[in-house]
Amino acid sequence: MAYTNIDDPSAYFQTVLWTGDGTAGNAVTFDGNSDMQPDFVWSKRRDSATSNVLKNTSAGGTSDNDLHLVSDLTQAESTYAQYRMDFDSDGFTLDGVGDSGFQGIGTSMVSWSWKANGGTTSSNTDGDITSTVQADTTAGFSIMTYSGTTGDVHTIGHGLGVTPDVWIVKARSDGGDFDDWFFWHKDMAASNVVDNRMLFLNSTAAVATYTGINAVTSSTIRVKSSTTAQNGDTYVAYAFAEKQGYSKFGKYIGNGSTNGTFVYTGFKPAFIMCKRTDGAGNSWDMHDSARDPFNPSGRTFYANSDGAELTGNNVDLLSNGFKQRDTSANRNGSSNTYIYMAFAENPFVTSTEIPTTAR
Repeated sequence: MAYTNIDDPSAYFQTVLWTGDGTAGNAVTFDGNSDMQPDFVWSKRRDSATSNVLKNTSAGGTSDNDLHLVSDLTQAESTYAQYRMDFDSDGFTLDGVGDSGFQGIGTSMVSWSWKANGGTTSSNTDGDITSTVQADTTAGFSIMTYSGTTGDVHTIGHGLGVTPDVWIVKARSDGGDFDDWFFWHKDMAASNVVDNRMLFLNSTAAVATYTGINAVTSSTIRVKSSTTAQNGDTYVAYAFAEKQGYSKFGKYIGNGSTNGTFVYTGFKPAFIMCKRTDGAGNSWDMHDSARDPFNPSGRTFYANSDGAELTGNNVDLLSNGFKQRDTSANRNGSSNTYIYMAFAENPFVTSTEIPTTAR
């Protein structure tokens, strides 16, 4: 029986905790089983209200990269010396100097990082808009950059070779009317091929409908000139395809109890993010196993908020999934519907039939 093709998830995803020191050259090294050069790094300050900072190697390269977007705002991509980063073979080095941003002395930080293709991109003409892509087909993750154009509905290539289960699009420039973080998930849809329902990573809003915006295939995703491909704007997109034993993108129904819903993933989660889809006012809830090495995992950030780390929002990260231990409508309201994305610390059973252990 093939349990997974990824026995060591740390080759493709890692969480790291680190502390700013106010000087250039602060090297942050991952502690997973595998060395991993990150291509997408999402960082959040833990001890104060500071925006979620998202950087990638497709925009700005691997050295002295100070380009970034923030998930809790609609602002365009910008540069800031305090967020300057070198992407290393097993982590990253902070090159900013000063007491703000990443590098404040004693600043407590967390970063979640994904591997794509080591910063090496290629031109992709699978769609009618040419995209610049770096993809890792083993882990099911790709980064795309592209430019908007005139017309109506367009397609861009993603390079995964399989149909994505999640994609996220954000305008890098600031010339259009729609600068939200568009988020599509297969389980918001009537099918995983065509549906018009979207969430916004920067918002607590419920699902919204945008006609003609969503269609995914094994080679392309659909974008639209009125929203996610406006003429004159540049964009970045992230696409994820589920891989057994490493990643899972699904939905669950809450039960409003501290003996909450159990969600099977097929692995011990290292990171989960969930969002209620059937009502407004609920945040994008993020947990990881690094900040909480023992159950319950109660330390939370919201992707749509710059707030400091919260505590007491409990979920158990188990050997084969996660179980809600909180009654909040944010993650476990009675009869409420939620979508989630999760990445593994260990597969439940490796390809050589070795089971993982619970926390």
